[in-house]
Formats: sequence, structure tokens, C-alpha cells
Amino acid sequence: MRIQEIRKSKGIKQKELAAKLGIAANTLSQYETGNREPDLETIKRIALVLEVTVDELLDAKTKAPTLTKKDERDIEKKLADILADLESGQDGLMFSGESIDPTTRELLADSLRNSMEMGKKLAKQKYTPKKYRKED
Repeated sequence: MRIQEIRKSKGIKQKELAAKLGIAANTLSQYETGNREPDLETIKRIALVLEVTVDELLDAKTKAPTLTKKDERDIEKKLADILADLESGQDGLMFSGESIDPTTRELLADSLRNSMEMGKKLAKQKYTPKKYRKED
């Protein structure tokens, strides 16, 4: 949420906004730092007092984590290992009782790659401390 950013851009003090909202300044501080989430009615009141839409207030403008070259290499290596393991089984990778064709193999590889990339990005987003997160 962009409460602090919008409040400061309008030159409103934290205590002043808290008083207009009828909440404690400490509660507002927790909303601004992300330590506490306001309910929907409070979000609407904050948007009304700050004269912005709820969408503008909620737009965090956070940049999704990106993968480094090392992350991409790791994913490709793990993917190659997984595909090699699948194909080196007793009869190799089978689909409907038949060996997998190159097109299906490529689709499987793409699906696994996308899943691994998404998992890596979600892990970065979840486990990167707030102070190190990149925001626009």
C-alpha cells in the first residue's frame, strides 16, 4: 500500500491523518510499514481522506523479483537432470503407453522450466527482507 507515500506527497503528518481517520498513530504507522493490514472499510476511509481512489492507494508499485544469470543456469541444470532422469528410467519417459515424442518432450520441458522459474521468483519475494526489496 502507498499510504505513507501519498500522505507525505500531500504534506499531511502521520498524527494528523490518524486523527482524521479516528485511529491511533501507532496503528497508522503499522499500516504504513506493512506490519498490519487495514480492513476494507479502513482502506476506503484512508483513500477518501487522502483524496485518492482505492486502486491508487493499493498500487504498491513493487517490482517483481527477477532471476539472475546464476538462477537461470541453476534452473537449466536442474531441468536437464530431471529430464535425463525421466528418460533414463526402465522404458524411458512414456505417454499413453508410447515413448514421448520430441514435441511433447519440449512442452514438458517448457512447463517444468516455467514452474521452476515461478518457484524461484516466489521464494525470492517471500524470503527477501523488506529493506532489500527493490521498488520503483
